[in-house]
Formats: sequence, structure tokens, C-alpha cells
Amino acid sequence: MNNDIKVSGLSVLLLRIALSGIFISAGITHLTHPDKIAGRIDNAAYSEFAYFFGDPFILGILTGYVLLIAGIMFLLGILTRWSALILFIVLIPISITIQMGNGLIHGPFWKNIALFGGLLFFILNNPKAYNLYNKTIKF
Repeated sequence: MNNDIKVSGLSVLLLRIALSGIFISAGITHLTHPDKIAGRIDNAAYSEFAYFFGDPFILGILTGYVLLIAGIMFLLGILTRWSALILFIVLIPISITIQMGNGLIHGPFWKNIALFGGLLFFILNNPKAYNLYNKTIKF
């Protein structure tokens, strides 16, 4: 199904700004308080999933850099589809480790589902409105 739907470029920009804020702030938190991130991972119901990827303290720092850099790129519209894809991929283990253990009716879990939906919009559509740089790739 390939129907063109017209949307306001301004609405796309506002969605991108609103969506990027959580990733930028999470990246800053991961970098300024990696010990607290490691503690949250240790106390999570699915902490063993995170340990599969490495030491929680190091993971906190690494994900902090990824969230911050990709979040800023996403905010500015630099390689929007790629930055959204990177954020989507990083959000998967975070959601599994931290959010899933609290149950399906847990609010933050559904916040992450909404984030996945917002990121999917940019991954699937790659809107060019108000982007600084956007290399086109086909999915």
C-alpha cells in the first residue's frame, strides 16, 4: 500500500523535537550518573539480559554517548533515518532490561512503546522537512 498522506512539515519538526528530548536527557543522565544507571540495571527483573552485553557501568556510559549523539543528530535532522534507527536499536535492550520486568500495565513500558512508534515514523518515512542533512536510504 503506497498512499501518499500529506502532513505539515512543521508537525514533523515538532514531533522530532519532542521525541529527541527524552533521548538527549537520558544520554546526559547516563553520562553524569553511570553508577545510578548500573544500580538500576542490577535491580531490574531482567538484569541478566543486560549482563549479556557487558558490565552495567560501562554499558551506562556507552549508551549515554549513543543516546546523546544520536539524539542530537535526530533533533537537528542530521541523517534522521539513521539516527532514529540507532535510537530504536538501543532502546530495545533498555526496554527489555528495565521496563519489561514491571509488567505490561506499567506506564514507563508503554512510554517506550510510544517512543518506538515515533521512531518508526521517521525510520519508515524519512521525512525531509526541516532537516539539515538527510542522506536517502531505502528500506
